[in-house]
Amino acid sequence: MQAPVTSRHVVFSHGQEAGPWGRKISALAEVARAEGYEAHSVDYRGIDEPRARVAKLVEFCKELTGDLVLVGSSLGGYVAVASASLLHARGVFLMAPALYLQGLPALRSGVLDCPAAVVHGWRDDVVPYEHSVRFAQAYRCALHLLESDHRLHNQVRVIQYLFEYFLVALDLPAIAFE
Repeated sequence: MQAPVTSRHVVFSHGQEAGPWGRKISALAEVARAEGYEAHSVDYRGIDEPRARVAKLVEFCKELTGDLVLVGSSLGGYVAVASASLLHARGVFLMAPALYLQGLPALRSGVLDCPAAVVHGWRDDVVPYEHSVRFAQAYRCALHLLESDHRLHNQVRVIQYLFEYFLVALDLPAIAFE
């Protein structure tokens, strides 16, 4: 008798001006599928309010069972972080996340309770890379600063590699630090 296969899902959240299957999300979905995950992308077009986007992500994910990895780009990064503990995410992968920006609701303290990685461009003129440095420092997550702008399009291949590494690392046994 075979053991049941655990379902594994990656759910993507796009940025404010993007769509659900843009260049980065499509490229990372290939990686997710290659690593045994089902890939989903929530369509937030027409929803500008961040809390409404969080509610939509939570609603979308309520039927998914098994491991859940959230991936967010720009405003989608904010949405992924704000939703992670509510959804008991296994991991969060962020690209130029819109964190600590004026006009966005403040994230509650200790909002992240799972492994996370952040990729940000040195030349981002939408969300300063220093915001990702602050977040990574607060949550002790991996931080990758790349020679790119907010869209990160010239680094898609590198981001695919980093995402693959992130997914593989989620399955590695934790090492205790003294």
